[in-house]
Amino acid sequence: MASKMDNMYNTSSVLQLKGFNISSESVFPAFLFATLSYMIIVFCNLILILTIVLNKSLHQPMHLILLNLPINDLLGSSALSLQLIKEILTNSGTIQHSACVAQAFFIHIYGAGAVFILTAMAYDRYIAICCPLQYSTVMTCAHIMRIISAVWISNLALIGVLFFLLLRLPRCGSEITHLYCDNPSLLTLVCADTTINNIYGLCIVAASQLVGNGMILYTYLCILIACFRSKHSDTKAKCLGLFTIISYRLKNISPHLRRFMGLSTLIFPPTLNPIIYGLKTKEIREKIVHVLRNKILPT
Repeated sequence: MASKMDNMYNTSSVLQLKGFNISSESVFPAFLFATLSYMIIVFCNLILILTIVLNKSLHQPMHLILLNLPINDLLGSSALSLQLIKEILTNSGTIQHSACVAQAFFIHIYGAGAVFILTAMAYDRYIAICCPLQYSTVMTCAHIMRIISAVWISNLALIGVLFFLLLRLPRCGSEITHLYCDNPSLLTLVCADTTINNIYGLCIVAASQLVGNGMILYTYLCILIACFRSKHSDTKAKCLGLFTIISYRLKNISPHLRRFMGLSTLIFPPTLNPIIYGLKTKEIREKIVHVLRNKILPT
């Protein structure tokens, strides 16, 4: 009976990474690119985090919500880059099942977290521009903490249930066809009915993408209408970041670019977010220069 069960179910703790194939001549350039990219991501996001944390003048609703974006970016980029660098160096073509699940979990936390955080940022700008007189009374410290807590608790709950549904199923396959692990690639290893998983996955997509993007679009429309109606330059200045955020909602879903887009969403946003939301904001940019001069690189 035991041998029959072993034939039916794959209980091996090692998975094969079939999507990773690199020649010996490309190892050093790939390692250099992956390492430098990860170092840039870590440096830029840590600078933004330290700048907001160390400057009390930046402890405002908009910046406190923004603080969660580099934290989320570090989670996503670390989940991808550390395993990618290890695989480039070892070229083993394998990954432990537990490590694969952990990588997939944090990648999904990053993906859903980005949507929730951007939604919270859009809500903050909506209140600031459309209800400026009520902003200070609505966006209190307690309310900001509730928003941030709701973002992370909702994110952890949604993704936690997703992986609970996955890990309860028996596993037959052992080949991951992507460059990294995620829920869809792990589901292909399952030898049981995945209807519940698929339905729940679609519900998460609807909740995080359709509802989240719908709320963001609604707030954008209200903000743009308020900006066109307003004669104050300050109101128009608050809108400058909108088109940047909108650009993040547009994704190329061509199947021919699926692998590239999968990697790009884990590499480019964590690199660009600190620049777009940090250096492009005058107040934060000035504080970053102050932190670099006086606390990190003192003369």
